[in-house]
Amino acid sequence: QVQLVESGGGLVQPGGSLRLSCTASGIMLSSYTMHWYRQGPGKQRELIANIFSDGVSYYDDSVKGRFTVSRDDVKNTMYLQMNNLKPEDTAVYYCNTVYMSQNLWGRGTQVTVSS
Repeated sequence: QVQLVESGGGLVQPGGSLRLSCTASGIMLSSYTMHWYRQGPGKQRELIANIFSDGVSYYDDSVKGRFTVSRDDVKNTMYLQMNNLKPEDTAVYYCNTVYMSQNLWGRGTQVTVSS
């Protein structure tokens, strides 16, 4: 009933752009701090961005200036606009929040940056 579903991943050339979506069911995204994580090949899962309930955002230095997180309250969807993509951005991207003391994850969407 309560779930997060990511979409929008794919193959893109270096310097290109993608927009990821995280659509929520059974939870109102605007009431929670939402997170974007990613996990690259052979790497730990890392936090790359937050959006707080008041709309203030946070970015890890690795994506700051290139990625933008936003939220559409009508669609109950969080977005991650990714510009100037680099090969090191290749990863599975996940959205996440803490809901009722549990860590709620989507299943992830694959982003591959390659020429």
